[in-house]
Amino acid sequence: MNKTKQKHEQFERNCRSLGLKTLMHQHAELTNRATKEKVAYFDFLYDIIYQEAALKQERRIEYLINKSRLPQPLSLLDDFNFGFQPRLDPRLIKQLAGMDFLQRSESVLFIGTPGTGKSHLARSLALIACQRNYRVYYTTCSELITDLNTGVYEKTLEARMKKYIKCDLLVIDEMGHDRLELQLTKEAHLLFKVIDQRYRDKKPLIFTTNIEEVDWPEFLGDPVSTAAILDRIFHRSVIVRIDGPSYRKHQGKLLQKKYAKPQQTHSG
Repeated sequence: MNKTKQKHEQFERNCRSLGLKTLMHQHAELTNRATKEKVAYFDFLYDIIYQEAALKQERRIEYLINKSRLPQPLSLLDDFNFGFQPRLDPRLIKQLAGMDFLQRSESVLFIGTPGTGKSHLARSLALIACQRNYRVYYTTCSELITDLNTGVYEKTLEARMKKYIKCDLLVIDEMGHDRLELQLTKEAHLLFKVIDQRYRDKKPLIFTTNIEEVDWPEFLGDPVSTAAILDRIFHRSVIVRIDGPSYRKHQGKLLQKKYAKPQQTHSG
């Protein structure tokens, strides 16, 4: 084996060891182009490092999104129809999309009737957080309580708590969509454990619910724990109320209209 080939193989092994995937696969093309275009040494190195950093960041974001458990297909903020909810200020949502609330350790609470877009907005903000390198974890309220309740019986509560506590942003979605299931468990104190620990650690969350504040004790079944939960959530939260029509119901009507049979006209 000649020295040139040995050098190329060693070079590729070094690239693989350092995780420089772009350079490992494209070094011949990059060096040939640099020679042909007479690229300065620094510019050549700058372009390589820039591409490697971009690829690494892309892989990092993909990893964070996968770990977040955000439902697929992903909800994009650009897909939200602000015109359908005229009482919702788009400037507030765009301000939240800047992620300053995370840096200030503030939370976001979406309150509104079903179908108004609370979950879409919550998931969109969570996706943006992933794209900004924040560790996100998504769950529904029912899933969280069921998971922790299982942990109580299996004596794995502390281990199960970690995924809700360690992340930079916790999304608790759809409190109120599973009232019948929660009527069987009434484990408000488990939800309190999560909320309280994140409150003390100054870690934000995004919470969505269709239940008004006065009805939380009845829904969660524990007035004492619920009062403590409310106190902590409302203390450092941006409250976003969406008081408008159901977009799902609107889409359902459009679908029915699309497939409605055309009325037949009868000639006299």
